[in-house]
Amino acid sequence: MRIKDVLLAPGNGAFFYDDQAAIVSGAAQDGFNYIGKPTTLGFKSIRIPASSLSIGLILADETIVWGDMMNVQYSGAGGRDPVFETAQISGLVSRAVVPRLLDVDASRYLDACAKVFEPFEDKRLPLAIEYGVSQALLRAAAHLQRTTMAEIICSEFDLPLPTRRVPIYCQSGDAREINVDKMILKAVDVLPHGLINSRQKFGQGGQTFLEFVKWVATRTRELGRPGYHPVLHFDVYGWIGQEIGLEPQSIADFICKVADTVPGFTVNIESPADFGSTRAQIENYAKIVSILDKRGSSARVVVDERCNTLEDIRLFVEAKATHLVQIKTPDVGSIVDTARAVLICKANKKGAYVGGSCTETDLSAQASVHVSVATQADMMLAKPGMGVDEAYSIVGNEQNRLLAMLNRRRVRAKNVG
Repeated sequence: MRIKDVLLAPGNGAFFYDDQAAIVSGAAQDGFNYIGKPTTLGFKSIRIPASSLSIGLILADETIVWGDMMNVQYSGAGGRDPVFETAQISGLVSRAVVPRLLDVDASRYLDACAKVFEPFEDKRLPLAIEYGVSQALLRAAAHLQRTTMAEIICSEFDLPLPTRRVPIYCQSGDAREINVDKMILKAVDVLPHGLINSRQKFGQGGQTFLEFVKWVATRTRELGRPGYHPVLHFDVYGWIGQEIGLEPQSIADFICKVADTVPGFTVNIESPADFGSTRAQIENYAKIVSILDKRGSSARVVVDERCNTLEDIRLFVEAKATHLVQIKTPDVGSIVDTARAVLICKANKKGAYVGGSCTETDLSAQASVHVSVATQADMMLAKPGMGVDEAYSIVGNEQNRLLAMLNRRRVRAKNVG
């Protein structure tokens, strides 16, 4: 089934693109804005509104299916693609991608993605393009085969129809206390992220962070319904390494200290340190993980920075350099590779967290749900945006609708059989 035509529409991401290097270096906040000069290539200011680009595929029956392209909040950091430029991406899509899209069979998902994402002028296409176009192609295949996007993934990867609900993880942004309360009242599975991205938020020796961890646990007990026991997941943006030092033993000691402050909770620590390169990150994270495992700690290390592509993920899990991988969907590229990444994590007995970014859109979030459920990831991010209500609604409702459709499919198949 051929694609008749292609539409492009500029759009908005749900949050902002931020210059992480400038923020880490101490850029001061003025209300919601940051003051100072940007330091990362491509940023005209430290904080800029996130942009996106929608691509619509016009099918033979005149149905139009869409996908959204964007980059992550901290573009250009940790080996990531540079900040998103709509005009530049749009021009490249028109030159390199559209002719290929008009020449593929949209009903054959993996084949179509493989052909469309071949190198252009000896270079891999920007990952934002892969991400958005692969969403549109997944919706096209689902429409043509009269099925869900999750079932397309299951069929292509020879997976059974899923039955398990994937736990949802919410992030607080800077409105920590209010958003933590919202998460607890909504009984979110994994919380709160915390956005510990500056020395002020981490505190001398990590004391401010430790107090926040204890507060979250206490608040969970105060507000949570009986039996509610979430996983506590904190993203510290490398600040343990910056404040405590880059010795793996010291980092592991601090992580154990965090877990010990909230006994009875599973604690995830994302991005404890940045060792400057993928190779150094793998070597040192493997040491930290080994120390925690030998101690029997309830804390788990989550890798994000320096673990961007499918090959990066493979290297980390094979080296046992993490307990859980954040599969940051726009950084991985094609959503096919998100599915592959989950399966690689599972094959290596490591946790798979289908994440992404607050800069995403409703469409990319919904597509991520289908891939997460199809591959039975260990958890998935409530996105887009940096709040709780909208993102939790978009991801949670899409998952519930999907599971209802899959259950109906199973019941009908059983009755026919």
